[in-house]
Amino acid sequence: MGMSIPQYLGQMDIRKGVVGLATGAGFIYLLYKAIKAGIKCQPPLCTASPICIARLAVERERHGRDSGELRRLLNSLEYKQDEYAKSMILHSITRCVYLLEAEASSCTADDISLVGSMLDDKDNSVKIQALNTLKAFSGIRKFRLKIQEHTIKVLELISTIWDSELHVAGLRLLNSLPLPDYVHPQLRRVMPALMEILQSNYILAQVQAIRLLSYLAQKNDLLYDILNCQVHSNFLNLFQSTQPGSLLFEVLVFAERLSEGRNSPHYRAVKWHYNEQSLHEALFGDESRLADRLLALVIHPEEEVQIQACKVIVSLQCSQDVGVRPSSCRPSHSYFHSGENN
Repeated sequence: MGMSIPQYLGQMDIRKGVVGLATGAGFIYLLYKAIKAGIKCQPPLCTASPICIARLAVERERHGRDSGELRRLLNSLEYKQDEYAKSMILHSITRCVYLLEAEASSCTADDISLVGSMLDDKDNSVKIQALNTLKAFSGIRKFRLKIQEHTIKVLELISTIWDSELHVAGLRLLNSLPLPDYVHPQLRRVMPALMEILQSNYILAQVQAIRLLSYLAQKNDLLYDILNCQVHSNFLNLFQSTQPGSLLFEVLVFAERLSEGRNSPHYRAVKWHYNEQSLHEALFGDESRLADRLLALVIHPEEEVQIQACKVIVSLQCSQDVGVRPSSCRPSHSYFHSGENN
């Protein structure tokens, strides 16, 4: 991409064996594409390559001056660009935010709004890159409140578009932010979608979904909505030892938090009713086989999975004694008593 057009044509001439394969209109079209690419290859796109940005970061540290690269990229985003160009610019902005911390910190709320506006783009790849850019900016404290303003939009995207990469990008962003109470009504509406993502076969999206659900399970006003959410009949397959350790650990953390939440005085003060296909029935119902799955995970090869499985077991044992503290749990009322002979 760094060659001039004469150099490019000269090299084409040298490689006559290759050129000879393209004849007539085909060769003319290829030549046109090469020239067009050479003309369009202007800053900021070319200078926004990972190598160039890394070099700029080194130079900035060495000389203590602003490269201006991040500002140029943000300015170029304001002009009309095709979807591919917008996606590439956003990708480069994301890299800049991570590599050029001082320049990223000098950005403004208007810059965040500009990136956030890309979430309305018709192209999913642009949306994904915009989510990644907002995630990068969320590492800078002063931008978090501004980024929070896009929370409802992000929830809308992950619940209405079935795209695994978009799910990962959106959920990673949500997991990097404290979610304000005013988004709880929207969270209730997207709960079924979060549960579907959790039960998908895309590990990265599953891990991000379960992390968000674990966080929400600690909110008193959302706990019932989570527990009453409908799940597939094979939901407990998530607790199989054949699952990746990273996913198993997160699923076990989720189960522990749900168990702790339903045992709290605040939650026990109300008599709740759950549908037959609910998460509550899958995990804590009379017909649940969770106990068997947990006992099998106690001998899992990964230590953190073993420990977390034991924590869930203790929590479930305690749940049989209303109002009794964990340290005072009585084994005679064990959640696992009915499964001892299985």
